[in-house]
Amino acid sequence: MTSNQKLDLRASALRARRSLSDQQRENASTKICERVTHSHEFMASKMVGCYLPTIDEVDPTNIIERAWCANKRVFVPVTDTHGAMSFCEIAPNTVVTRNHYGIWEPLSGTCVSVKQLDIVITPLAAFDAAKNRIGMGGGYFDRCFHFLKNRCKWLRPKLIGVAFECQRVENFAPDAWDVPLYKTVTDAD
Repeated sequence: MTSNQKLDLRASALRARRSLSDQQRENASTKICERVTHSHEFMASKMVGCYLPTIDEVDPTNIIERAWCANKRVFVPVTDTHGAMSFCEIAPNTVVTRNHYGIWEPLSGTCVSVKQLDIVITPLAAFDAAKNRIGMGGGYFDRCFHFLKNRCKWLRPKLIGVAFECQRVENFAPDAWDVPLYKTVTDAD
């Protein structure tokens, strides 16, 4: 796939995501969170990676809150300006601030190796039926989880993409560095 094709797929999926009304986004996010929290992968997990949402992404707040209620530890991405991403623990009283990309991150907390996480709820711009993911273009998730790329057996963490159904695109050939998802959860019936 050429970089222009990937850019076109990303742009198309983001337009579709941004065209949803606040109410549609809220209803779909609720449905997606229910599906994730009732999944075997979530119920079996103890260490959950998740993300803090931007304005038009699937809002995973209910996943985070359910994890805390079930005494699971929750970790969110923290990025640096050199392209590295780590996962830092958050609790209900954790102070967060916007980073250089405008993404919410904790000011402090315990960071863990991503290999310790059981599942990671992953944001995305677009996805296909073959579990390929197109992110926002920074490559943070692919670099962070590169060790999963050529695994024969998927142990952990399991990357669970969450997206609105309107973000689904036609199957595409991933780039050599793209890390596939374990599964994708949407609001589709």
